[in-house]
Amino acid sequence: MQYFQAVQKGKQRAAKSQMKMFDLAGFSMLTLTTKKIDGSFQPVGEEELAAVINSPDGYVAIIVDNDGFTKAQSKAVEKEEALSIFKKLRDSGMDEYPGKEIQIWSESRPTIQNEDS
Repeated sequence: MQYFQAVQKGKQRAAKSQMKMFDLAGFSMLTLTTKKIDGSFQPVGEEELAAVINSPDGYVAIIVDNDGFTKAQSKAVEKEEALSIFKKLRDSGMDEYPGKEIQIWSESRPTIQNEDS
């Protein structure tokens, strides 16, 4: 797939996730639209899995694909609020991302939703 095609398809998928996050959190930012796998650009996956990460500005609820590439995120909030948004995502029927790390922008970050408080 050409880069432009991957961006277009990924943007559609990420925008769908962004709207779900917006509906449940009142704010949502589009994150990644493409991922690079084996040197080839691909759109983010259609799958929608929920997780929480710690960012430099606070905790963020996120929606990722099966490979852990973020598609949408909440704003940075306190840990309890991020976990509350995560619970809303789960209650809406979204599965939890089972991996231990996700890819956001150019960084890899550990998931924290299963940390002991």
